[in-house]
Amino acid sequence: MRKTVNQTKSRIVSAAWKLFYEYGYSNTTIDDIIELAQTSKGSFYHYFESKDDLLGSLSYLFDEKYEELTEAMDPSLSPAEKLVYINQELFLMIENTVPVTLLTQLFRSQLTTKGEKHLLDPDRIYYRLLRKIAAEGKEKNCFREDLSVNDITKAYAIYERAMMYDWCICGGNYSLCQYAAKMLPLFLDGLK
Repeated sequence: MRKTVNQTKSRIVSAAWKLFYEYGYSNTTIDDIIELAQTSKGSFYHYFESKDDLLGSLSYLFDEKYEELTEAMDPSLSPAEKLVYINQELFLMIENTVPVTLLTQLFRSQLTTKGEKHLLDPDRIYYRLLRKIAAEGKEKNCFREDLSVNDITKAYAIYERAMMYDWCICGGNYSLCQYAAKMLPLFLDGLK
């Protein structure tokens, strides 16, 4: 039963993001999503209160990418190199598959929501991966002694959100990947 529940929710999320990408957020209706997901209105509203709720699911799609990156990452990389690797791979995915308007909508929804703020959920794969890398960096004395694992994790997450936010308010008029490749080493130097 649990697998069916996860499959239904996953179909809804996948259908929504496919439609958002193809037709834009504003031009996609809940009925469109239901039709593509081959589910019912009742199932949709069981998982999501509104179309806006689906915006938060973008963070889950990012987490799927982080799972892939965790498996593909070279374990011999230093903690700082691991952070650069995951940053570049995610930002490349965002640049190539997530329209600026959708990322902007995600930030908007997180600023105005009264409910769960998916981007800040400490149980996300993203935060678990960052804490693991930060802990490894602390063990190997790669990061400053006066910073805790939580300090490093939070600072890095803020850095990435700031980069994505700036890219959004600039309308995506520069390469997020290239600019991050230039700026992330400067940020990481402050943690060493």
